[in-house]
Amino acid sequence: MPKTRSPGGREVLIEIVTLGAYAKVTAIDSATGTEVSIAGPSSAQRASLEAAAISKLEFVLKKNAPRS
Repeated sequence: MPKTRSPGGREVLIEIVTLGAYAKVTAIDSATGTEVSIAGPSSAQRASLEAAAISKLEFVLKKNAPRS
């Protein structure tokens, strides 16, 4: 599972599983263990799929963050 950094500086693990015409991309925040998945076309560029998964992960992290 390759590691990458989100725009927020977090370490994110990315997994891409391709089955036929679809690709399932899972992004996991290494600090919190929060995991999200997206599905897209297997013909899409890898960077595009990763960016979409990281964007969703950042949304979920912000949504679940404690409010002060």
